[in-house]
Amino acid sequence: MSVLVVGMSHRSAPIDVLERASLDTGAAVKLSHRALENDAVSEAAVISTCNRVEVYVEAERFHGAVEDVTRLLGEHAGLDREQLAQNAYVHYDDSAVAHLFGVASGLDSMILGESQILGQVRAALHSGQAESTVGSSLNALFQQALRIGKRGHAETGIDRLAPSTVTAGLDAAGAVIEDPQARFLVAGAGTMANLAVRTLIERGVEPRRIMVANRTFQRAYELVATFGVSAVRWESLDVELAAADVVISCTGAAGHVFDAERIGSALAGAAERSMVVIDLALPRDVAPEVADLSGVTVIDLVVLAGRSENAELAGDVEQVRTIVDEEVRSFLAAKSASRVTPTVVALRGMATEIVEAETTRLTSRLKGLEDEQVAEVRNALRRVAEKLIHAPTVRVQQLMDSPGNLTYADALSDLFALDPAAVDAVTQVGRDKS
Repeated sequence: MSVLVVGMSHRSAPIDVLERASLDTGAAVKLSHRALENDAVSEAAVISTCNRVEVYVEAERFHGAVEDVTRLLGEHAGLDREQLAQNAYVHYDDSAVAHLFGVASGLDSMILGESQILGQVRAALHSGQAESTVGSSLNALFQQALRIGKRGHAETGIDRLAPSTVTAGLDAAGAVIEDPQARFLVAGAGTMANLAVRTLIERGVEPRRIMVANRTFQRAYELVATFGVSAVRWESLDVELAAADVVISCTGAAGHVFDAERIGSALAGAAERSMVVIDLALPRDVAPEVADLSGVTVIDLVVLAGRSENAELAGDVEQVRTIVDEEVRSFLAAKSASRVTPTVVALRGMATEIVEAETTRLTSRLKGLEDEQVAEVRNALRRVAEKLIHAPTVRVQQLMDSPGNLTYADALSDLFALDPAAVDAVTQVGRDKS
């Protein structure tokens, strides 16, 4: 069994393709369950963010799993085989482990080093656990990825460029964020909106200058209770839009929330009026033609992607890559050991059974042996058995750590004619303990 990931991100696909592939929570759960319908797949988890969609599975057979998962992703995004080949990527086994660890560390993010991805990886894991699509293998992989991501941020300064997409968007907006008279409109009330409001307040924006609008008013009102900001009903969005200097949109809507007509109407009648529109949604909330309006600055994921490179972070990036490389080797070594351990334990168990059987047979034939003599015979047989199996068990551990990753454990099982049920029993005990 090996891990496989099929995905698309800002590095492999343009924003308009990512828009088509984006998943809300319900769609991500559905995709996980559909992946499990394949006999070659035993576990599944989906990471969906504003700049990536990735399906992780634990697969018994590579080809059967990759074809099915790729097809499912293509069907969801409405992409044919050729389009998918141009925009998607596949990582398997060691490469898939390294990819997830890099993602969790912020190395693959649109905003290099951003820490928001940790919460998104954690959300994917928790969703998989709640839906029972994640088992012991992906659970161990994702838990390790989260630990590595935290380690990278703790030991380096990789997140000093921008800790989140929200922060990057506000940085790109410039001086208007610091204007004590500026009014802010946040469209949406989900995780991104919550982070936007929190970040604005942390930057010194007074809560009374922040308005929140959401289709479900109760969710907007929850932000009022948390941060002391104001909330407006969705029907009154245009009224507040006309007074806003900065609009931060992250609604998760299927279509454009703000088109050129709507923004143009909000600006009409005000001389020298300007507005900054920060679109953090995928699919995008703001229509492309809004950027052509006079006095309007649009900051979306395309703009942020162009600002993500920073030479000042080169040292931190290299340090995080070193951490990721170390952790990949450690994780794979532990995984190899976990695969071979049941075989070794079963082999030693078989040797113990043979020693006991031969001791019993010998004592039944040689009447009158003292207890001390029986013990000496038993110990002698154990030493012989230990010496015979020592070299093979040490060698199999070494071979499992060597390049090639051949099934040496299976070869050892065949060589010594181990009962498959005994190996499976040891494996199940290990899973139960974990």
